Amino acid sequence: MSSKRTILLPTNARLLQNLGESLRLARKRRKLTLEQVAERAGIARSTLWLIEKGDPGVAIGAYLQVLFVLGLEKDLNKIAAEDELGRKLQDAKFLQKRPAVKMSKNRAGNNLKGGTRMKGV
Repeated sequence: MSSKRTILLPTNARLLQNLGESLRLARKRRKLTLEQVAERAGIARSTLWLIEKGDPGVAIGAYLQVLFVLGLEKDLNKIAAEDELGRKLQDAKFLQKRPAVKMSKNRAGNNLKGGTRMKGV
């Protein structure tokens, strides 16, 4: 059985490599070995080595476990927190004009709007 290899755009691959490098530096600043972090994260040392290289084939859960071991898991909450484009799109939707509510007649000839009877029209 062949496994699929994740292919990233060069800019995205670089982002993942930067993340791996940041995790490696965080581990070294804490004076932890590959073996210590891998054991605490419940992953193989070779998987941690791939994470520190920014390998896109490693499950995001493994990345999260390493973040947790290093005390950096809350940094994950910062992702997409400042969604400037999303907010602009949402605001643009709110600024669009909505169509007017049409009046409909019931069988008795009374005008209805939102379920309320209106007399004399």
